[in-house]
Amino acid sequence: MKPIYSLLFLSLLFVGCQPAEDKSANEAFERNSQTALAYLQGFQNENPDYSQFAKDFITNDTGFGGKDSINLEQFMMNEKNILAQYDFKILTEPLVFLPGVNVDTKKADGSVRYYADWQVTRPAAEGVEAKSGIIRIYESLDFDENGKIRFQQAYGDFSGLMMYLNGGGGM
Repeated sequence: MKPIYSLLFLSLLFVGCQPAEDKSANEAFERNSQTALAYLQGFQNENPDYSQFAKDFITNDTGFGGKDSINLEQFMMNEKNILAQYDFKILTEPLVFLPGVNVDTKKADGSVRYYADWQVTRPAAEGVEAKSGIIRIYESLDFDENGKIRFQQAYGDFSGLMMYLNGGGGM
């Protein structure tokens, strides 16, 4: 009987020593996931809501030869230009968001990540047929204490996609 009590005691000790789950980070993640989804749907519908972004927002230009960082004004101008030229559709349904972690502590911090397939279409124009391609994206979004997007970065073969859509390469 003593071994059973000893095992029970050790089990309780082990469970009691586990770190408490950070509910505030989980709540922030859930809230921030909704903001991310609203932004992505707005982008897809060519009507992004930039009020969801912090005034000190920056993004990393992860493409070949890109800038170290782009501020909100530049980001909005880039999106306006790309939305004028291409149509975007999220193919991954349902879109699944994953919690991110703080680089230093390795603990959940309310940030949001996702992997998705996006269909990008160059619409038909005078003398040019419509053309579509699919790109796999990994994107991460960090938020400030007010739930505004303060940092964004996306990874995918954007250069290859643009070459394909604009006649510079094949798939």
